[in-house]
Amino acid sequence: MENLKSAIYAAADPAQVPGLSRFFKTGPGEYGYGDKFLGIKVPVTRSIVKRCWQGTSFQELEECIASEYHELRLAALLALVQIFAHAKKDPALQRRCVDFYLSHTDRINNWDLVDLSCYPLLGEWLLDKDRSLLYELARNGKTIWEQRIGIVSTMTFVRHGQLDDTFAIADILLHHPHDLIQKAVGWLLREAGKRDPEALKAFLESRFRTMPRTALRYAIERFPETTRQAYLKG
Repeated sequence: MENLKSAIYAAADPAQVPGLSRFFKTGPGEYGYGDKFLGIKVPVTRSIVKRCWQGTSFQELEECIASEYHELRLAALLALVQIFAHAKKDPALQRRCVDFYLSHTDRINNWDLVDLSCYPLLGEWLLDKDRSLLYELARNGKTIWEQRIGIVSTMTFVRHGQLDDTFAIADILLHHPHDLIQKAVGWLLREAGKRDPEALKAFLESRFRTMPRTALRYAIERFPETTRQAYLKG
């Protein structure tokens, strides 16, 4: 069985490093400052994980998630999602995946790492369980990445027609100063609005005048242009 870590290193493309470093904002003062890249785009990482996840141990996941390289951390998370998804008849293994995930949130430190892992793992796990963990992450997360996990994980609930937690956690984060949280809040509100446009309008009714414009623009993106302009003009 092909080794995940070795396969990722073998796919490194130094020519891609400058572009990825710019895209993920690794410059001084930017949110991804100090992150390092091997030069592997997400589709390539996905294809490697598809080949390798079944032979990946938790020890190897530990080594990958601890890496200084962004792509190795992503590979670890995508492999973890696969292990979790294929363990539907093994709650103990799923629980181990969730515990691993929550004990390594300090390594889930960019928006793609959050968005590609949290809802297919944490959201799925919590679908039939108490969801207070997500509220705790939103309110008291140590980083913007933990807070983003809190809101983006609700994507799974939205896809099952359960919107209440998305609206409630969006309310907690509604006036967050960081644009990456504002974008996530607006994105999830928009997804909830696809399911129930009237529920989104009801949520926005008392909030749209004061909420950050970034979040509002994302939230109303699918509304008709005349409706969008009415919200934006207050």
